[in-house]
Amino acid sequence: MHEEACVEPLHPWGAKRKRDRKNIELMYFCQVIKEKEWDMENHHADTRESVRQLFDTVDAISVQGYDQERRVVYWNIGSEKIYGYTAEEALGKKLEDLIIPESMRSNVVSSHKNWVNKGIEIPASELTLRSKSGRDVSVYSSHVMFCNSRGEYEMYCIDVDMGDVKKAQSQAVSKEELLKGVFESIPDLFFLLSEDGNIIDYHAGDSRKLYVQHENIIGKNMADFLPEEVSAKFNASIAKAMVDGGVLSFEYYLDLPIGKAYFEARVSHLRGQQQLMVIVRDITEAHETAELIRKQAYFDSLTSIPNRFLSLDRLSQMIKEMDRNGEKGAVVFLDVDDFKKVNDSLGHDAGDKVLIEAANRLSSTVRESDTVGRLGGDEFIVLLGSLTECFDAVDVVEKLLDVFREPFNIDGRELNLTTSIGVAVFPDNGESATDLLRNADAAMYQSKELGRNTYSFFTKQMNAMILRRLEIEAQLIGALERNEFEVYYQPKINLNDRRIVGVEALLRWHNPVMGQVAPDEFIPIAEHTGLIVPIGKYVLAHALDFLREWGQTQRQEYTVAVNLSPRQFRDQGFVDFVKESLRASGVAPDRLEFEITEGVLMIGQSCVDEVLSTLHTLGVKLSMDDFGTGYSSLSYLRQYDFDLLKIDRSFVSGITTNREDRDLVTATIAMAHSLNLHVVAEGVETAEQLTLLQELGCDIAQGYHFSKPIPALEMMGYKLAERSMAKN
Repeated sequence: MHEEACVEPLHPWGAKRKRDRKNIELMYFCQVIKEKEWDMENHHADTRESVRQLFDTVDAISVQGYDQERRVVYWNIGSEKIYGYTAEEALGKKLEDLIIPESMRSNVVSSHKNWVNKGIEIPASELTLRSKSGRDVSVYSSHVMFCNSRGEYEMYCIDVDMGDVKKAQSQAVSKEELLKGVFESIPDLFFLLSEDGNIIDYHAGDSRKLYVQHENIIGKNMADFLPEEVSAKFNASIAKAMVDGGVLSFEYYLDLPIGKAYFEARVSHLRGQQQLMVIVRDITEAHETAELIRKQAYFDSLTSIPNRFLSLDRLSQMIKEMDRNGEKGAVVFLDVDDFKKVNDSLGHDAGDKVLIEAANRLSSTVRESDTVGRLGGDEFIVLLGSLTECFDAVDVVEKLLDVFREPFNIDGRELNLTTSIGVAVFPDNGESATDLLRNADAAMYQSKELGRNTYSFFTKQMNAMILRRLEIEAQLIGALERNEFEVYYQPKINLNDRRIVGVEALLRWHNPVMGQVAPDEFIPIAEHTGLIVPIGKYVLAHALDFLREWGQTQRQEYTVAVNLSPRQFRDQGFVDFVKESLRASGVAPDRLEFEITEGVLMIGQSCVDEVLSTLHTLGVKLSMDDFGTGYSSLSYLRQYDFDLLKIDRSFVSGITTNREDRDLVTATIAMAHSLNLHVVAEGVETAEQLTLLQELGCDIAQGYHFSKPIPALEMMGYKLAERSMAKN
C-alpha cells in the first residue's frame, strides 16, 4: 500500500516455480545419464553397443554420437524426431553441417577440439539448434566424451527437447501480459495476504487511493497502515473468511490527500494456498450519489435541515426512547409571524433567505441531540428529548424566542421578525407523534391569539405557570426604581455562647399588582433577564449600610452574609463595586461574607478563579452555601479558599429522625473543622435540632427556631432582646 513501491500486476503465483522445477528435473535426468554412460565406458567398451541399443528404443531423448572429427557415428530415433534427419541421412555427416546454426559453428568446432586436445569439457546448457527443415529447436544438451577400443575419441550428445517447456513459458508470459493489462485497466486495489494478515504482494491501479506513503510494505501487516476502526473491520473480516469461507465485504472511509474517499473491501480465503485475496474498490461516487438521494428524501432542499418526513420519523423514535427511559420530551411548533408580508413586499427570494437564516438560528440554539426541522412554508419544529420536568423546556423555548429578536439582515435591509411558539409535552399532552404535533400546533395558535412573539404550552396548568412567569418578568422591570424591594435579615447564632454573631441578608419583593412575590419565583427570572446585577448591588449596598448602623448602635462587630448569583460573577464591574461599597460604608472586609452555591462555581473556571481570588485577597469571607446538594462540592472546597461551610436545610431538618442525615451532618462538621472551616447550619426549627447540632460541634445556626427573616428595624430590636436573654 505504498506509492513508491513496485506496483507491477500480481503474477499467476506458482507458475514460474513450476517451470523452474521442470528445468531442474531435466538437468538432473541428463546428468544421471551422463554419469551412467561414463561409468559403463570405464568398465568396458563393449557396453557402448548395449547403450546404443537402449537409446534406440527411446524416442523422448535425442542421443547422437560423433567421432573426433565430429562425424556422426550414432543417431537414435529420438534424434530423428527432434531434428528430422533419419539415421541414414545423418551418419557420416559432420555435426556443424547438420544441426548447428551458422552463427554457432566456429564456437562449436573450437569447443570440441579443446575437449579432444586439451580435456576442456563442454558444459551442459540450453541451446537453440536447427532441424532439417530449418526451424529452431530448443534443447537442453549435455555431453559425454570417451575413448573407444581403437583409441579414438567419441562424443555423445544427449539432447532433451525443450519445445513444450518453451511453449509453456510463452503461454505463461502471455498470460502475465494479459493479467498485467487487466490490472492496469482496473482502478481497484489488490492485496495478497498471508493468513496472519501480512502483505505478500499488491497492485494499485490508482496509487492516489493508497492510504500511506511508505517505501516498502511487502511483509508488513495490513492493519498497521490503517486507522484503528478500519483495521478492526479488516481483522474481523479476515478471521471470518478463514472460518466460513466465501467472499466477505464491508465498507469504510479514509481521509486521503485527495479528500475523503469511501471504499468497499472484499475478502476471500485461498484455502489451498493458505493466503487471502483482498480487492478494494473506490465507491466514493456511489456513496455520494446515495447521500444526495438520501438528503433529497429526508432533508429540506432550501434550509438543509430535516424535512417533515424525517422530523416526524425522529419524533416517533424520540417517543419510543422517552417511553423506555421514563423521561419526558417536548414538541415545539414555531411559526414566523407575518412571514407572508415579507414575501409580498420583498419577494420570494428574500423570503427564502429569511427561512434559511431562521433555520440556522434555531439550529445553533438547541443541543446537538435535539432536532430542528422544517414542516413546510414558515413552520418549523424542534424536538427536545430527555427532559426531567415539563418546565425544563421553558429555558430552551425562551432562547428560541430570543434568537428572533436580533434583526434579520436581508439584502441590506433590517427586518424585525418574531415567532409564535406552541409546546406539547410527552406523555402529558399525547403519546403519539400525531397527537403531540396536533397539540403543539394548537398551542402555537394560542400564542398567536395572545399577541404573537410568545409561547404557550398545551396544558392549562403549564400555561398558568408561563403566564405567571411572564407577569413577574414584566413587573420586575422597573421594580428597583419603584422601590418595591426591601432587604430582610435573619440572625445567625453562635452555638457556644448563644449570642448573635451576624445576619444573612435576604431580598423581599412586594409588588402593587401581584402582592408579595417569593424569592424562589423572581430570583431565577432576575438572573435570566440580567436584572440580578443591579438588584444584587442594591442588596449589597443596603446590607453594608445596615451592618455599619447596627454595629455602631450595639457597639458590636457583626457580620453580614450576602448571596452571589452566577450573573454577578460575569459582571466585570462587580469587584470594583464591592471595593467601593466597603469604602463608602466603612465596614471592614472581614465582616462581609459572600455565600456561593455550586451553581456559581460551575459557570466558568477562569471567571470564578479571578473573582474569588480577588475577594479572598481583599479579606472578604467566603461561604460554601447549600453544601451536600451538589456533586462536586468537595472538590470545590479543595480548590477555593472558603472560610465557612453552610449545611443545607434539607439535611438539618432530618437529623433528629433520620440516621443517614445525622451521619452526613456529623461527617460534614468533622471534615469542615479538619479544613479549618466554621460550620453554619441553616433551617434550624426545633430545640431538638439545636441541641443535637451543638453536641455535634456545629459553630453557628440560623432558622425559624430563632427568627424568620425580618426587616432592618425589627432586627435591631431583636438583637437587644437576644442579648438580654443571653445574660439571663
